[in-house]
Amino acid sequence: MWCLCRWMDGTLFDQTARHVLGAAGDNLAKDFAADRRRLYLGEDWATGLKQANADLPHLVSQMREPISWLNAQMSDGRAFLLGVHPAAIDAQYYHVLWLRRGRWADGPSFLSEFTDLVRWEENVRTIGHGTPSAIDPLDTISRANGLEPMAETGVTAYDPQGLSVGQTVTIRPNDNGGEQPVAGKIRFANAETVVIERTAEDVGTVCVHFPRSGYRIDLS
Repeated sequence: MWCLCRWMDGTLFDQTARHVLGAAGDNLAKDFAADRRRLYLGEDWATGLKQANADLPHLVSQMREPISWLNAQMSDGRAFLLGVHPAAIDAQYYHVLWLRRGRWADGPSFLSEFTDLVRWEENVRTIGHGTPSAIDPLDTISRANGLEPMAETGVTAYDPQGLSVGQTVTIRPNDNGGEQPVAGKIRFANAETVVIERTAEDVGTVCVHFPRSGYRIDLS
């Protein structure tokens, strides 16, 4: 399941983002473009946007195959991807189809081919968003400053980078999307996750969690 989640959040979502950005072309919302264009279209994002627009039929064909796989999995009448009950993988995949349906003009007609997946979409949509409560942004900072981190401490055996608790590191995505590296001290690390501690005057000491897959840890 977690391998599929990583694929969906990586390769599959990247394909979806390039498709949606390319389909928007010159009508791409400026705030969204400023935030995401480099990540999905490269440093020369303007050229990348034009190329994605020209490649739309190809991009659609690349998405049609994996979507057909999921549609086939749902063809036995199951309610969710793994069976009767929803799981993390349902949420992981749902946002990919949500983006394609809601941010691409031809999304609804494209997805109508996959009738079992459309049924699954409705099942996930029906779950809803829980019962959120409003909180002032400044209040969240104040609360953070009054709490101590609860993340586990330690580094599991066989760590290939020889990480140790208290070691100063910087972490950045493997992909060059323009993000600044995040610096801190190792609190926990295993094959899947790394947790670093950071301290600032406004929030006190907080823990920041990163996946190991897709991120680079540089020793300071």
